[in-house]
Amino acid sequence: MAESLASSFAFAEEALPPTLTSASEQPPLHHGTTARVADCTCRMLARMRNEHGSRGTASLASCCFDLPIDVADKPAWYMKIYPKNMIPCLEHENRVIGESLDVIKYMDSDFEGPRLFPDDSEKQRFAEELLAYSDTFNHAMLSSLTSKGSVTAEAVAALDKIEDSLSKFDDGPFFLGQFSLVDITYAPFVDGFKVFFAGIQNYDTAAGRPNMRRFIEEMDSIAAYAKTKQDPQELLAATKKKLGI
Repeated sequence: MAESLASSFAFAEEALPPTLTSASEQPPLHHGTTARVADCTCRMLARMRNEHGSRGTASLASCCFDLPIDVADKPAWYMKIYPKNMIPCLEHENRVIGESLDVIKYMDSDFEGPRLFPDDSEKQRFAEELLAYSDTFNHAMLSSLTSKGSVTAEAVAALDKIEDSLSKFDDGPFFLGQFSLVDITYAPFVDGFKVFFAGIQNYDTAAGRPNMRRFIEEMDSIAAYAKTKQDPQELLAATKKKLGI
């Protein structure tokens, strides 16, 4: 891929194709050497790495394209790409990788550019701990949103764990001090749950949690992340509908 084309792509405003539903025909999956079917988290990784000056990742972004899938109305042909029928998945050189964490780790380790995973052994251990905890965090938060009462103790404990985790390293506002894959993993959920809890349970997840508030503010200041965000009210309405609230 020509360097000039890669560079122009990295800083251009991204225009995603329309969301694909059960009525959509299967588009060509290959473009250059790479094709990708991705959700917001994985699109964010490509943008983040572009934002942080990765020449190799600019080429990655130019060679990849998104196939936004409607998770509530998936095309039948999607199962042929990824039999587990889950979002996201990445197809690269005839290999298909699924699950958000696996996809972003693969993209970070197998493409050129500055890695977003730390070299420091202590930070590596903490990063793996946080990545492993992400499903537990999301489950606790979603369980609270679907409960009939007020915010659950489990959700409060999960939020407090995130708050404490953000204070472990003092060399920056992020989970590992400096920006990393852990932030890419958690940012959409920390940000999204702030909207959901305010709109559904009248609860400010960042109240009394200055590290979390600073984290959200720092993420919002990164243009590559801001481009991945949806309108909060549209996101809230869609979530209420999905959860039957």
